[in-house]
Amino acid sequence: MLLRLFLLYTIVHLPLWSGVTMGVRECIDEQLIGIDVSHHQRRINWDTVVQRNNLDFAFVKATEGGDFTDSLFCHNWEELGRVGMPRGAYHFFRSRTDGYAQAMHFLNTVDIQSGDLPPVLDVELTDGVPPHIMLEQMRLWLLTVERALHVKPIIYTNQHFYDKYLAGLFDHYPLWIARYSWEPPVLSTGRRWDFWQFSNEGHVEGIPGHVDLNMFPGNLEQFEKQTLQPDGARPTQANVYAAP
Repeated sequence: MLLRLFLLYTIVHLPLWSGVTMGVRECIDEQLIGIDVSHHQRRINWDTVVQRNNLDFAFVKATEGGDFTDSLFCHNWEELGRVGMPRGAYHFFRSRTDGYAQAMHFLNTVDIQSGDLPPVLDVELTDGVPPHIMLEQMRLWLLTVERALHVKPIIYTNQHFYDKYLAGLFDHYPLWIARYSWEPPVLSTGRRWDFWQFSNEGHVEGIPGHVDLNMFPGNLEQFEKQTLQPDGARPTQANVYAAP
C-alpha cells in the first residue's frame, strides 16, 4: 500500500499529456479519484476534463461566509450536471459569521439533486474567535443544512486543524481530510476518513494550472452509497478506510 501511494504521489506532481489520473489508475486498486475547484482554476472546459482524464467526481466551491458566492460556481455546477460527472458543492466557513446565516446562504445558492454528493462544510480557520464559538457556529451550519436536505454534510479540514480543534467531535459526520503526502492521513483519534485530498499540484487536461486531487478509498458501488438517493433516502456512509 505505501509503495503504491509513493508512486501515486510522484505521478501527481508531474504533468502528463494523457491526464494525471491515467497514471494513478496504474498504481492503486479500488480507489476513485476526483478533483475540487473554485474560481482560482478560472473557466474550466468540462468536456475536455471528462473526455481526456479518468476522473470519478468533482467538488466545487459554492459559497463563503454569509454573502459570498464563488463567481464560477453556477458555471461549474451546471456543466458538471450536463457532462454527467458526480458532483458536490462546498461552503467555506467563516467563524466570525453566524452559522445559521451561512447555512441559509448555501442552501439558497445550491440546488442539490439526487445523485449529488452531500454538501461540504470547509473549516480551516478560526478567524481569531475562541474555539468554542467556532464549534457552536459549525454545529448551527451542520444542523441547518442536515435538516433542510435530510443528509449529513461532509466536514472538510486539514489534518493539523482536525487534530487541534475537531478531534473527537462531529464523529457522526463524514470526514474529508487534506494531507499532502504519499502517506494516508492517520488521525490522532484513530477515526476513519471518507475522502483524502492528497495533492494540490495535480495536472488535469481542461484545467489551467494546478488543481487539488482527492481520493475516495473504495469502489464505485461504495461511492454511490455516499450520494443522495431518490425519494429522499439518505446516503449510506461507507467510511471504508480504517487507520492502521
